[in-house]
Amino acid sequence: MGHIVTDVLVIGTGVAGARAALAASGFGAVVVLTKTDVGESNTSYAQGGIAAAMDPADTPDAHYADTMRVGAGLNKPAAVRRLVDDAAVRIRELIDWGWHVDRVDGHLELGREGGHGVNRIVHADGDWTGRELVRVLRERMEASDRVRVFQHCFLLDLLVFDGACTGAVTYHEKYGHQLIWAKQTILASGGCGRVWRETTNPSIATGDGHAAAFRAGATLCDMEMMQFHPTTLYVAGAGRALISEAVRGEGAYLVDQTGERFMGEYHPDMELAPRDVVSRAIRDHLQKNEANRVFLDVRHIAGFAERFPQIDALCKAFQIDPGKDRIPVRPSAHYMIGGVDTDLDGRSSLPGLWSCGEAACSGVHGANRIASNSLLEGLVFGAIAGAEAGRVASEMNNGVPVHRIKNVNQASARTELDLSDIHNSMHSVMWRNVGVARNEGRLRETCDILAFWAHYVLDKVFNDVGGWQVQNQLTVAHLVATAALARADSIGVHYREDATGHPVDSHYHLTITRHDYGTRVERLPADPAAVST
Repeated sequence: MGHIVTDVLVIGTGVAGARAALAASGFGAVVVLTKTDVGESNTSYAQGGIAAAMDPADTPDAHYADTMRVGAGLNKPAAVRRLVDDAAVRIRELIDWGWHVDRVDGHLELGREGGHGVNRIVHADGDWTGRELVRVLRERMEASDRVRVFQHCFLLDLLVFDGACTGAVTYHEKYGHQLIWAKQTILASGGCGRVWRETTNPSIATGDGHAAAFRAGATLCDMEMMQFHPTTLYVAGAGRALISEAVRGEGAYLVDQTGERFMGEYHPDMELAPRDVVSRAIRDHLQKNEANRVFLDVRHIAGFAERFPQIDALCKAFQIDPGKDRIPVRPSAHYMIGGVDTDLDGRSSLPGLWSCGEAACSGVHGANRIASNSLLEGLVFGAIAGAEAGRVASEMNNGVPVHRIKNVNQASARTELDLSDIHNSMHSVMWRNVGVARNEGRLRETCDILAFWAHYVLDKVFNDVGGWQVQNQLTVAHLVATAALARADSIGVHYREDATGHPVDSHYHLTITRHDYGTRVERLPADPAAVST
C-alpha cells in the first residue's frame, strides 16, 4: 500500500474543511481529502447565506439571543458566543479574499430568515451563496504551496494507535488503498442526510465521517437531532430539492390547496417560525386534511427570478412558473445537528482527532439550528480547529508517527447481498419511523430492523465506495435511532409524539460511544445558562 505523510490531514472540502486546511497551513504541510470533486459538498448547494451582525443596527448580542432561543436550551453558551463574535471578522475576511457578496447601493444586502429578529443574512449571487463561497475557498487552497487536495479519495477508517488518531486508511480511485499518516487529523466530512429517503442532501452526504469516528472510539453527541427543512420541492418521482428559507424571509406564504394560509394556527411568527415548528405544522396540517397538499406561494414577490435564480430555474425545469404557479413543498431531512463531540477548539475525545462543521457537535445549534448559522459555524470553527491542530502538530518534535499494521479481516462466508434493496429499505424505514415525528414502538422496531441488516452487512469486506457507504449509513442510522429511543421527551427538532406531557427535564445531552462492539449511551446535563435562556 502507498504511504503518505503530512503534518495535518483534513477530511472534507466543504466550508469547514477548506477553512480548517487554510488555517492549518500556517503551521505546516496539509493534505485534504474529498471523496468526489473538490467543489462537491453540502456547502456548494447552500442557498440562503451566512448569518452575521453586519448592520449598524444589529449586534452580536442580538444574534446570540436569537441563536440561544431557537436552540431550546441545549446550546453551549461559550460556543455560541464565539460564533457570533467571530462572524463579522470571517465575513470581512472572505470579502478581502474576493467573495462577491450581494449589495444594494454599495451596502451589503441583508436578508432575513426564520428565527432571526432582524435582517442579518449575507448572501452571494442571489441563492448561489454556497457555490460562490466554495469558489473563493478553493482558489485560496490552490494558491497555497502547503495544501495538497486529493480528489476522489474515500475515507475508509481512521488509524488509531496507543489511544490516539494517527491518520486514515483511504481509497483513491486511481491509486487504490493508501495509508495517510498525520500528526493531527481534522474530520470535516459533512452530514448524513442521505440516511433518510426524503432529503435535501446530495448523494455524497452518507455520514462516512460520523461512522468512522464511532468505529475509532470517539464520542458522538446528540445524534437524534436531525433537522428537517420544511420546504423542499415535492414533485412525484423527482429528487427533493431545497427551497431556501430565504424565500419565506422575502415574504413567501405557506398555503394549502384551498389557498388558506395556515401557519397562524401553529405559531405567531407564522412562516418565519423555527424550522422544527414549520415542519411539524405542515405534517399536522396534512394529517388533518388527508386530501390536502401544501404549497409555497411566491407569486406576489417582485423580482423573484433575479433574487432566487437557482430556485426559479429549478421550478421551471418541472414546468412550475413561480410567477404564476404555487410551488408544492414537503419537509425533508436537512442538517445533522449532532456529531463528533468537540470542545471550543474543535478537539474530540480521541487524542489527535479534531472535528468541525456538520460532522461535529460543537454546541452552537443546541436542539435546533437557526437558519444560516451552518456556513458560519464552518467558517468560525474550521478556522479555530485548523489553527489549533496546526499549532499542536508544529509542537510535535518527534515526527509523524508511522506504525506497522496488518489487515486481518476475512471475507464473510454468509450469503451475498442485494445492496440496493438494503439501501432503499433503510431509507424508507428511517423516514417512516425516525422522521419528523417519532414514538417508542416505531423506534424499537427500527433498532431491531437495523440490527438484523447490520448482522449481514457490517461483516462484509467490500471493494467499492457503494458498499462502504451502505455500511456507514447503517452505522449512522443505528446511532440516530438508538439516541432517539433513549430520549423519551420532545425538544427542538426531536419530537416524540408519545411524550407523556408530564414535567420532564429534557435539558440534557446524549453521548454515544462504541463499547464492546456495541453502543453506550450516557446522559449529560445541559449548561444551566442555556436552560435559563
